Amino acid sequence: MKSFTVPDAGGSLRYHDLPGEGPALVMIHGLGCASSCDYPTVAADPALRGRRMLLADLLGSGFSDRPESFGYTIDDHARCIVALVEALELPQVDLFGHSMGGAVAIAAAAMLGQRLGRLVVGEPNLDPGGGQFSRGIAAIPEPEYRANGQDAIVRDAQAEGNDIWAASLARSAAYAVQRTARSLVEGSDPTWRSILMSLAVPRTLIIGERSLPYEDASGLPEAGVAVVIVPQAGHSIPWDNPAGLAAAIAAGLSTPTR
Repeated sequence: MKSFTVPDAGGSLRYHDLPGEGPALVMIHGLGCASSCDYPTVAADPALRGRRMLLADLLGSGFSDRPESFGYTIDDHARCIVALVEALELPQVDLFGHSMGGAVAIAAAAMLGQRLGRLVVGEPNLDPGGGQFSRGIAAIPEPEYRANGQDAIVRDAQAEGNDIWAASLARSAAYAVQRTARSLVEGSDPTWRSILMSLAVPRTLIIGERSLPYEDASGLPEAGVAVVIVPQAGHSIPWDNPAGLAAAIAAGLSTPTR
């Protein structure tokens, strides 16, 4: 694992840099998760093997630092990803983000300009309002969520047998999770949907089969966004079917860039 001190963020972002050919694929995790946990099996799949990949733990999550003064908005996270790409002097990158990480990937895509090759997102947040999970967290004031809200969610996840996600959430800073959830609910202007539809690069939306019908896909194919369905998966695509996710990402990365 490598470490990158994010300028003006008060901490370091840590990431796996898996060697390979072609533009680096930057992989961004969802809320309460960590790329170092979610994506190693996906990255090792034959569908993606041989290409360079960066598995980044966002600030506040996984092995990265948890600076309390950091804002933890979607744009804050996106700027960290862009800063990493620039620090590594990568002339072009592809992005993949899942759920909240999809919103971060879209925001980062808009900031990368000519460095962006392709964008692939898995069931991302596209519009203000957040999802059921992020809305519940954002509704709890930060002091209360820090005091006992996150611990309660971790206990519930453990009781339901979701021990990997419980461990990942427990590793995340509560203030980071709450602030990011609040940012998801507030949304962006322009919306992440509008940004995704307007980008002039190959774009792919990945949906878990068990999430169908998927109303958030409305209008995206007409805007040139390819849609790939992963079988035997719901929203937690990296855990439900990592091989299927790897194949879907590979399909999204097969389109020639400009």
